[in-house]
Formats: sequence, structure tokens, C-alpha cells
Amino acid sequence: MENVEESGAPGVRVTGVLLAAGAGTRLGLGPKALLPYRGRPLVEMVAGKLLEGGCREVVVVLGAGAADVAAAADLDAFRVVANPGWQSGMGSSLLLGNNTADPKDHLLIALVDQPGLTRETVERLLAAHRPGRITAAAYRPKESPTGDQSELRRGHPLLIDASLREEVCATVAGDAGARGFLRRHPELVDEVDCSDQSTGEDVDTPEQLGLLR
Repeated sequence: MENVEESGAPGVRVTGVLLAAGAGTRLGLGPKALLPYRGRPLVEMVAGKLLEGGCREVVVVLGAGAADVAAAADLDAFRVVANPGWQSGMGSSLLLGNNTADPKDHLLIALVDQPGLTRETVERLLAAHRPGRITAAAYRPKESPTGDQSELRRGHPLLIDASLREEVCATVAGDAGARGFLRRHPELVDEVDCSDQSTGEDVDTPEQLGLLR
């Protein structure tokens, strides 16, 4: 595999891919992309963090309620595509995002239901990335009442080196995203502790709506 320069080097580009196609069935409030967050639709805010953090372009992949999302959110600063096969799972959205992005770019994959994503997290991943590897945000749960802390847990965003995009996408199916590739090649994954930025939680249940405050 041909290595590319580090993300922090001149001329190296990263495209953010925001997966925002889901219907939010478990939550029952419509597409998560339209959840209100600090006065704006969540998709708009999360995509903005990717751009602020250093992505040269952000591809927003819509699906469920795509027309409603596009009408409600200000997405003019981003490249918006609609996934007609969004019901098949997150994998099809990842593949569409990959096909839309410039083939020379690294891909930073993010999820729309993670309101805790910060510009600093994105900057940290881009700065830590090494050629030919995958760089993943990882999170340590808050300290328990007993003082114990669990090991870091890999989460999103996930930075896929340009040289690995084809191999990763060849393993994508259904709702698994890149998990199959990550399980097969743990030696290629670097985890970056972002626990000081957020818990890395998704908004999946009504109990997690507090993450939107």
C-alpha cells in the first residue's frame, strides 16, 4: 500500500463524512438529523464541527426525511447527498460518502447522533493520524462511585487513511459500517483518548436526550 503524508503536513486533505440517514426509530422522534441542539438541527451543528476541526470538505449523507432535513437545516457549507437505500443500514451511507469524497482524501467518519463531538476532537484526530493507519476517537466512562475506571472504548469519529479506503469499503455491509475491517485488523488502529471532550455517547433512547442540552 502506498502511504500518504501525515494529516498535519501541507497538501494532505481530509473529507468528513457525516452519516445522517437514519430514521431514529428507537427514539421515536423522527430523523435524528432534525433533533434540536442549541437552537439548530443537530445535523447542522455536527457537520459544522467537522469543518471547524480541519476537514476541507464535509459530505452529509441524508436518507430518512431527506427533503425535510435539507429544508430545515442550513447545509449550504457542506456537500449533501441522499442515500436512496438508507433502510439497508449505515453501511450503504458510508459507501455513498466514500464514493462522493475525493479519492485522494482521508475520510473522517462521524455520526449525526453524537452531539458531544467538538472541534478539538476533530483536530486531535487529524494531528495524531499516521500514514497507512486508522485513527479512532476513544472514550473512558466517567469515574464510578468506587473510583474504578474502565478501559478506553473505541468510538467515533473514525479517520480512515486514503490508502485503506478501498479495503475498508470492501468489508462494509448492512449496519456494521467499518466494524468488520476493524475486527480483522486491530494492528492498524490507533485509539486517541478524547474523554476530556465528551463521553462519545449516541442519542439512541429517550433517556439520552439529556445529551442535547
